[in-house]
Amino acid sequence: MLSKPATPDQYVAGLSEDRRKAIQKIREILKENLPEGYVEEISYGMIGYVVPFSIYPAGYAVKPKVPLPLINLGNTKGHIALHHMGVYSVPGIAEWFQTEYPKHSKTKLDMGKGCIRFKNMDDIPYQLIGELAQKIDVPTWIKTYETVVRKRS
Repeated sequence: MLSKPATPDQYVAGLSEDRRKAIQKIREILKENLPEGYVEEISYGMIGYVVPFSIYPAGYAVKPKVPLPLINLGNTKGHIALHHMGVYSVPGIAEWFQTEYPKHSKTKLDMGKGCIRFKNMDDIPYQLIGELAQKIDVPTWIKTYETVVRKRS
């Protein structure tokens, strides 16, 4: 892995082959399924899908110089991590995902508050990730962020 990749492509290029294939496939699914308005960039040292300043100039309250994040996709030593802020802040999303996961994967769901971890590269529920990506359009995310998430920050 490059120490500080400047682009998502550089991030992917620095991965081992098995992780590169899985992360590239997740990237493709996210880009195909995320509603219009989100952009892909390096965010928090990972691949991020954010609401750009051109749509939401206030940025992320915790770090106002950072565009409002929704999803981050990263590689760690033990797993691929899909951080999704909507999972814990939009009512019903976490419950939906937990119910659907066993229908798409043979492995046990490894999920924290907003982080879904994939340890087995051969059993990543790509279709379910695509369905999750479709769940929150930009206006809904901004409204949720302003009324729920930002108040917690």
